[in-house]
Order: sequence, then structure tokens, then C-alpha cells
Amino acid sequence: MSLLLFPEGLVCGVDEAGRGPLAGPVVASAVILDPANPIVGLNDSKKLSAKRRAALVIEIRAKALAWAVAQASVEEIDRINILQASMLAMQRAVDALGLLPTRALIDGNRCPKLCCPAEAIVGGDGKVASIAAASILAKTVRDAGMMELHAVYPMYGFDRHMGYPTALHVKALQEHGVSPVHRRSYAPVARLLLR
Repeated sequence: MSLLLFPEGLVCGVDEAGRGPLAGPVVASAVILDPANPIVGLNDSKKLSAKRRAALVIEIRAKALAWAVAQASVEEIDRINILQASMLAMQRAVDALGLLPTRALIDGNRCPKLCCPAEAIVGGDGKVASIAAASILAKTVRDAGMMELHAVYPMYGFDRHMGYPTALHVKALQEHGVSPVHRRSYAPVARLLLR
């Protein structure tokens, strides 16, 4: 696969991780890559092993011109819905960059309101290097956060499913009830609250 490496101008790639889980925040990242310092092996974070992602994170943080990670909380997800929370996390990530981008390339089919022009690219994490880099940062940061939540709430098995609605997670929810880090607006969690 050949990724689009360096579009014209100071372009940031933006992606999020954690729209589908029943628990934890949604995390977004924005990355401006350095054309003079390319990173080999960037791809959609879901297509890389955890070990490969961990190695790439170190390289992205060292070589990118700018990078930032931000999130929207479980409370924000429940209050404004996951789509709006994802847009908010992306907006926060772009705003946190040390450099002002001339353009943003967003993974998906919608763009958040940003300080620069933005373009949505469906499947962008497999097409544009900076979006791939953002997807890797967002996923690794979110996974690390879920491991921290696992230490507090080990009964849910967050270390195995990162909050996604697996059979194991749903069973744990039924046995232990809803924790403060679960998304109450999501149907499987909302149903348990109605019991």
C-alpha cells in the first residue's frame, strides 16, 4: 500500500480511537509530519500489532513537527453523543498542536470545526501517512488509559477488550453492574440501568 506522504503545506492528520466501546473516553490525535524526517511503516493502527504501534509511537513523537492527543470524557459522550464528542476531541487535539496547520485531513466522513480548512477522507488512516500516525497515537494512548482503568475496575476485563462490547464485557456488566467509567447513553449499558 502506498500512503500519501506529504500533501502541500503544513497539513495535520487527525483521527480518533474509541467510538465503539461501552466504557472510557474517546481519544483523538493530530499529527504534522516532517517531510525531511519520514517514518517507515505507518498504517491504520488496527492493522498493526501492539508491539509495532509502540515502536512507531516513539518514532512519531520524536520525528513529527508537531503532535497532540486530546479526549472527550465519558460524561461528555453521554451529554452530547459520541459523534459530537469525537468531533470535540479532534478539535481539542488540533488546538493543542504547537504549530498552526494550514489544512487538516480527517479520517472519516465528517469534519470538526477547526482553526483551518479541513477535508474528510474515508479510510484516511490507510491512505494518508499523517492520519495513520494520528490513528496510532490515539489508539496507544486510549489503550494505555484503559489499562489504567483496568487497575481500578479489574472485574470488567478492560485489559482484554479495551471497553468494547465483547461477550466477556457484557457478562461482566450484568454481574457487576455499571461503573462510573461506563457510557450510560449506550444501549447495552442503558438497558442495565433500567432494571
